[in-house]
Amino acid sequence: MMSERALRFGRAQHLVGVAGLPSATRGTVGVIVLNAGLIHRIGPFRLHVELTRRLNAHGYPTLRLDLSTLGDSGASADAGSREQQVRADVADAMALLRHEAGCGRFVLVGLCRGAQNAHIAACTEPGIAGAVFLDGYIYRTAGFRLRHYLPRLLSPARWRGFLARKLRQAIEPEEVSFGSDYPPREQVRGELAAMLARGLRFYFLYSGGIDEQFNHPRQFRECYGRSVAFHPSVRVDLLEGTDHTYSLLCDRQRMFDHIEGWLLEHFPVSTAPAAEPALQA
Repeated sequence: MMSERALRFGRAQHLVGVAGLPSATRGTVGVIVLNAGLIHRIGPFRLHVELTRRLNAHGYPTLRLDLSTLGDSGASADAGSREQQVRADVADAMALLRHEAGCGRFVLVGLCRGAQNAHIAACTEPGIAGAVFLDGYIYRTAGFRLRHYLPRLLSPARWRGFLARKLRQAIEPEEVSFGSDYPPREQVRGELAAMLARGLRFYFLYSGGIDEQFNHPRQFRECYGRSVAFHPSVRVDLLEGTDHTYSLLCDRQRMFDHIEGWLLEHFPVSTAPAAEPALQA
């Protein structure tokens, strides 16, 4: 059996989340799903709800939460930076699952900005054993540009489209980009290497919806080097044909299957005796 509980928790009782607690597992790795940008904890098109319930069915305790000032969560009294708040929120989330489900290790899951926040927390927070980065940090490389631009240079239709866009830009205001700024690539590469040296496991899963940023699995090696890309604790997949938020049911099923398979391989579920009572909040 599995129960879901809406909980208020955190150092200032300011965080809100929904915990999925399978009754027959104790001490299994807990899975914490972070907000995708400014979206409420249910995720785009209820993505996080469906994912956590599927993982609950396999026996994983889960928590989908709203970070400070997002969704139903308020602000704490802390005066730290946003990165410090993310780390503190994740520490609070781990403490909750540790109390409710006996979890000693945790895997973070994040899409887009959620992947960036998972990276931030994993850099420093003890207890984090791994992370699933959905469209996480990736940088354009020389190989990306060659694969991206060469087919366009050889296509008359692409040239006509290019000239039409340039004409529109000459007579219309440029669009404003609201994308988040990435830290320097060397910083991210060094942080990944340090986390791998600590024993963390990572799954980088990229969608076809970011083909303007990532267009081939080998771009990961081009970006971070062989020592990170070929590390035995790193897996990288590109789900071609999917959009960024996995709005199609068939696409999200593919993504769920990949995440479940990775978790079951690297963090298998441990089953406790059914008679063991659950902890009370």
